[in-house]
Amino acid sequence: MDRKTRRLLLLVISCSITGVILGGTASWAESNLCLEDNKVTSDCLTQDPIQKTIEGMSTGLLAGVGAACGAAWQLRHED
Repeated sequence: MDRKTRRLLLLVISCSITGVILGGTASWAESNLCLEDNKVTSDCLTQDPIQKTIEGMSTGLLAGVGAACGAAWQLRHED
């Protein structure tokens, strides 16, 4: 594996991990805020916080991969 491929792989992995952490944390916090609200809705009570967190993590993963691909594409076109 050449140096450029390793750098691209490292970029994709680091952006993906960051996206998973941020997406999961944001969804978890949103679930907690929903339950602490003055007006708790039935939608808030019926949603599973773990499922909501996993959905946030997968959205973050996709966003991280997309950001890494966009950054790599931008760098490739600058050269």
